[in-house]
Amino acid sequence: MLKLAVLVSGGGTNLQAIIDSIESGKITNAKIDIVISNNKNAYALERAEKHGIEALGLSPKDFDTREEFNEALYEELVKRKIDLIVLAGCLVVIPEKIIQEFENRIINIHPSLIPSFCGTGYYGLKVHEKALERGVKVSGATVHFVDKGTDTGPIINQKAVYIKQDDTPQTLQRRIMEQAEWKILPKAIDDIANGRIKVENGKVLDLSGGIQ
Repeated sequence: MLKLAVLVSGGGTNLQAIIDSIESGKITNAKIDIVISNNKNAYALERAEKHGIEALGLSPKDFDTREEFNEALYEELVKRKIDLIVLAGCLVVIPEKIIQEFENRIINIHPSLIPSFCGTGYYGLKVHEKALERGVKVSGATVHFVDKGTDTGPIINQKAVYIKQDDTPQTLQRRIMEQAEWKILPKAIDDIANGRIKVENGKVLDLSGGIQ
């Protein structure tokens, strides 16, 4: 059974998609051990508690230095023997120590088709604002492993979403969540939990046949 730690910062819609997928059986061989938020007021923590999942508010503001916060987060994940860290709308920069300890065991959902509209400064509505400014016709979402770069780790899966002429950043964000994020993030977790993918030479291999 894969032990998950889901890291969040806000409302937790992707967290809810994971919870729903576990409860419905779309995700098998995995359970959420803890939900951690850097924002103690995040609704995501309430979502977790409503489903009997341990929820922890761990804010950098509670520590004298960022290094102390990073160490506390590291210790929490290690002591629980977490198998997979899922960044589900997490706005905290993951420290290198955690990335090294959990190599190829941290995944992130990004609201664009990487390598488009990704990297430093591209998060939340900013991604969709830039896409609309450029007149992009197709956007979507990407699930990828986390490495030392920003949105540079091996891609697990992607799903495209067409942009409508009357889209706003808000309507596009919502449709990408509904049509892409809430589908491909649970699928990635299920694939990892059931040994269907691995990382080789910087790419994700689908062990059921081919490269994803």
